Amino acid sequence: MILQALVDYYETLAGQGKISRPGWGEVKVSFALYINDEGELEQVASLKVDQVRKGKTVWVPQKLKLPAPVKRASGISPNFLCDNAGYLLGVDGKGDLQRTQDCFTQCKAHHQKILSQADSPAARALLAFFDHWEPSRALEHLGLAEHWDDLLKGDNLVFRYNGGYLHEDAAVRRAWEEYYNTDTENPEMTCLVTGEKSRVEAVHPAVKGVAGAQSSGAALVSFNGEAFCSYGRKQGLNAPVSKYAAFAYTTALNHLLADREHTKQIGKITLLFWAASGQAAAQDCFAGFVYGSPSDTYGAKDLRKMVEDLCQGRPVLYNGDRLDPDMDFYVLGLAPNAARLSVPFFLHNTFGGFLENVRQHYERLEVARASGDKFETISLWRLLNETLNQKFKKESSSGDKKEKKQEPLPHLSEETARAVLENTRYPASLLNGVTLRIRAEQDITQGRAAILKAYYLKNPHPDVPKEVLTVALNPDSDSIPYVLGRLFSVLESIQSAANAGVTTTIKDKYFNSASATPSRIFPTLLNLAQKHLRKLDGRRKVFYDRQLTELCAKLGEEYPDHMNLPQQGAFQLGYYHQTQQRYQKKEDKENG
Repeated sequence: MILQALVDYYETLAGQGKISRPGWGEVKVSFALYINDEGELEQVASLKVDQVRKGKTVWVPQKLKLPAPVKRASGISPNFLCDNAGYLLGVDGKGDLQRTQDCFTQCKAHHQKILSQADSPAARALLAFFDHWEPSRALEHLGLAEHWDDLLKGDNLVFRYNGGYLHEDAAVRRAWEEYYNTDTENPEMTCLVTGEKSRVEAVHPAVKGVAGAQSSGAALVSFNGEAFCSYGRKQGLNAPVSKYAAFAYTTALNHLLADREHTKQIGKITLLFWAASGQAAAQDCFAGFVYGSPSDTYGAKDLRKMVEDLCQGRPVLYNGDRLDPDMDFYVLGLAPNAARLSVPFFLHNTFGGFLENVRQHYERLEVARASGDKFETISLWRLLNETLNQKFKKESSSGDKKEKKQEPLPHLSEETARAVLENTRYPASLLNGVTLRIRAEQDITQGRAAILKAYYLKNPHPDVPKEVLTVALNPDSDSIPYVLGRLFSVLESIQSAANAGVTTTIKDKYFNSASATPSRIFPTLLNLAQKHLRKLDGRRKVFYDRQLTELCAKLGEEYPDHMNLPQQGAFQLGYYHQTQQRYQKKEDKENG
């Protein structure tokens, strides 16, 4: 299903002229080797271009459409027309002179085999270059000496001849495509993707760009051990995929991964998404809504209106493109796994279906915004970050402490993303992660309160009644845990009012125990509050005394001896709601 969807996507993009045809692909190139009719190397020029990354301008290799590179393991496998200096010039910085000589020799034979029947000046010039080039004298060439250090790093090189690139010559292109389509000794088998009988690809092209995977590329489908082989079939013959289908699905994947605007990271999972129609506008709309990153053209309010229309089955215009809510849409999660890629999830739904699932998720998350919070929505990455200690420090080998960025656990990222996109129950690991952070920090942020609310709305529990799962404070709720949370917030505010400038409050010492064993803590806190009230003037004393009387009346004379995890969640929501109500009144008073 995954490969079939990717092949279909490739064919859609190929029909729109947005992607390379079979045998060709985008390759990063750093230098051009200029040769003349006699095959002599006349000049070496850099092809690097300026690019802005994180506010800085850097020099990066240029991307060119070239003959598709091979997937290399440990052996020697030359590419056609584009490769590193070890293959094209017979020099590298690895120190193994014999292997470098073998690389050049095989590269030379490879080009002679492909271009033997090509009748063009460009093809003859390249063959003459390989006939006459002497790797031992490479450093004597002034053009190579100028870029010597960069060449030894393994950057890719291409050839130029008579004002153009070798790969642009018609005869050379024909020779390559004929070779690509016929060069296989593998048998004909029924392709599991297309259903057609065709030559099987034994080793599929590499997939590049997955965070954490090998920079040279990783495999989505591969067999390289006896334990994975059956009936004497090796490598890709175990699960026959035609050469065309292997090229198509890997080219589509690499195209998606190269588009950094539409490639998102959730922990260690790289998230890709695409419309079967190939519309980039659908990807823009999806990314803006799911990740809370509206474009320069549409703000958050505009985007919400569009999503509402799409969720109700009405097409919308996005940057001039008509988005159909019924179009097929795909979401693929990839994670690194040594030299291979694992697939945490692959989801298929209509475009409107995905957006409706996410919209309901955001609706469940809606909670009173904390003072100073500039984000209107809590995106998926912010949601997962609420389970982390962002100030975590780890001792380095030298004994010094340095700050280390934490990431959500892989299974938590996977399960939460699936729950949001499929509108299913949230994983218990999400609740556990948030609960642990609250206990460790005695702090309930907007994100953590939102997770508590959303979790129990989607995963109902009798100890967390729906009346406490509100956006803001519900003063009419008689839920004991919720009222206790409210009461704790009021007691904290009394302490702060009586001791101006206090930095450590009862929350820092008693929050966890108050939510777990109220009967042991609240009598002490109420006695302490009476002492604090004596320090206040008459007006403020009456205000807080009225609040205490109202909340204590809801609780009665006895407090629970113990509260379970769901009841503690209700307590935490009560505390958050009451605290935000207090801050809101303070802001209103200051603004008034």
